[in-house]
Amino acid sequence: MRPPQDQLAGRYPIMAEHAANPGFRTLTATVDGTLAGFCYGFHGAPGQWWHDRVRFALGQPAAGEWLGDCLEIAELHVLPEYQGRGIGSRLLRDLTIGRAERTVVLSTSDSETVARRLYRDNGFTDLLTGFLFDPLMPAYAVMGAELPLRAARPSRS
Repeated sequence: MRPPQDQLAGRYPIMAEHAANPGFRTLTATVDGTLAGFCYGFHGAPGQWWHDRVRFALGQPAAGEWLGDCLEIAELHVLPEYQGRGIGSRLLRDLTIGRAERTVVLSTSDSETVARRLYRDNGFTDLLTGFLFDPLMPAYAVMGAELPLRAARPSRS
């Protein structure tokens, strides 16, 4: 993601708040003892910042279909030097395996990025494009998939 340094301090309290949500799960990926990536998600629900903004933008009935019983993936990152090795797909699959929710949702940059291809390759489709959480921020795509993911399979370790 490589956010500007001035944004990092603001991310820590957001992540701490996320960790208190029901169904919170986090995973890390290491390669030869080096942290190569991480992800986390939780059960999405009304009253959560992201959930409420996306619900309003989707409108009914789409909001009910996608957000009524969802796992929200808040973060999934793989260091650039480790991308292309299947780490992101494995983190995504392992985070979603065994979840009780019906759908999984997330937001990512609304451009053709490695991350967006990863999500599409794992069964995600665009729910919203050009979405602005804030007028001063870049546009996002909100994506969703039904669980279990079509590419989901148990990891080997």
